[in-house]
Amino acid sequence: MNNNFQILDCTLRDGGYVNDFHFGRYAIGKIISQLTESGIDVVECGFLEDGEYNADESVFQTVEQIKQFIPANRKHSLYVTMACYGEYDIAQLTPFDGSSIDGIRVSFHHNEIAEAMRFCHQVKEKGYKIFIQPVGTTSYTKDQLLYLIQQVNELNPYAFYFVDTLGLMHQEDVLRFYNFIDQHLSPTIHLGFHSHNNLQLSFSNCQALIHHVSGRTLLLDASVYGMGRAAGNLNTELITYYLNEHDSKQYEIEPILEIVDEFILRIRENFSWGYSVPYYLAAINGCHPNYATYLSGKQTLTVRNISTILRMIEPDKRSLFDKELAENKYLEFQSRKIDDRAAVKQLEKVITDRNVMLLAPGATTKSYKNEIRRTITVNNCVTISVGFVPDEIRCDFTFLSNLKRYNTIFNEKPLHSQLIHTSNIQIEHQDKIVLDYSSLLNESDTIMDNSAMMVLNLLTRLSPNKVFLAGLDGYRYGESNYAQSDMLQEQDKERFEKLNQTIKVRISELKEELNIEFVTPSLYND
Repeated sequence: MNNNFQILDCTLRDGGYVNDFHFGRYAIGKIISQLTESGIDVVECGFLEDGEYNADESVFQTVEQIKQFIPANRKHSLYVTMACYGEYDIAQLTPFDGSSIDGIRVSFHHNEIAEAMRFCHQVKEKGYKIFIQPVGTTSYTKDQLLYLIQQVNELNPYAFYFVDTLGLMHQEDVLRFYNFIDQHLSPTIHLGFHSHNNLQLSFSNCQALIHHVSGRTLLLDASVYGMGRAAGNLNTELITYYLNEHDSKQYEIEPILEIVDEFILRIRENFSWGYSVPYYLAAINGCHPNYATYLSGKQTLTVRNISTILRMIEPDKRSLFDKELAENKYLEFQSRKIDDRAAVKQLEKVITDRNVMLLAPGATTKSYKNEIRRTITVNNCVTISVGFVPDEIRCDFTFLSNLKRYNTIFNEKPLHSQLIHTSNIQIEHQDKIVLDYSSLLNESDTIMDNSAMMVLNLLTRLSPNKVFLAGLDGYRYGESNYAQSDMLQEQDKERFEKLNQTIKVRISELKEELNIEFVTPSLYND
């Protein structure tokens, strides 16, 4: 077996997508020193990128900013960062002097090859080792890949990578790409493989390469605990142990596990990565994993829905994530536009000039149930629950715009109220009122089809006398936000903050059209 294998650890770079690169300056330095102690061949310290520098983040504007984190005893490790072509001003890069990083990984898209190669030449002229990492190698044709390899051979970088951006490669795919590149790439250039773990194949694919490669130095990218965007990466602790057992390497495993214990497990408490069905669906449909992240983040779609929308994306647009395209496909799938004038008329007869109690599923609907009941009775309210069936409060109507919520909750509980649902949901129900989904949407994509906001939009068309709000508590990070345990939502601090801010603004706007009064405590009540 070829024993010229090297591990590149990308925890601080690829792993940074998980926590927005906010590791903290102590953690950045300690992770780099622990990886050095373990004998990792190449340590990726983060990104080189234009913008303002924050010492607590693994994103740098100059190599001088990285110098403080490089251990005095480098042992045999190389230190690199990644620069995405077009996102870093080469003028900020000072010539290599041996005191900071040794090399730069340059990432670029297929339509940027010529410009990226010129950028790489400039970096090399300043004395740095160059690692060429094209995005989406699996989408290249043979002719396109051959052309790129020819350009790479002229540059003669330290390493050239092929990348399983979509996480869809099996062993035969990996070996086919390796053989083609190995045949045409200059033998002096190291060859690297960067995998994503959508199909849980990163480890087995790298094992296949290890047993297949001979005569060329092979770089394998990995991250501690597999930390990385979406499904994550090859685990550093797994591949180093495997090479120790099968290739007589002598990586120290304990320093890597100490990184897990001291830093990664704490990050894991607040952020998630790793295998999931949406990422699996993205891979088998040849889609960028961000499409799956975006669609699953809606929390309105079943797995079957997500799969259907992924297949709606044009094949030539699947490999690069386009948020606007994802939004358009989501709306196209959901809309199912209908003429709901008769349904609106039916609701007007019940709600116009009446008081309405709108029950959102926040935790206060339980703790304030007596106040809610009293308000309903005193004000003779028409009561509408939003997306849930209250345990102790009888409602006149239940509003539903979320098929996933229907499948997981409504099928398990008897519904005694009349169902109002939007046209994106196709269900059989004896007593229902169906409204046009698209007519109730909000302008902001953050709360575009937030159920409570959709009901309030509906009420602006029905002219109630007054709207009492209960259970619209707001999203609090680290707390249980719902009255019922089966409605638990994935905790995301940044998303919660954005939701709260956007909903508060929208309610303020709606108060111009509706007489709104909060019955229970809420982050949205001024």
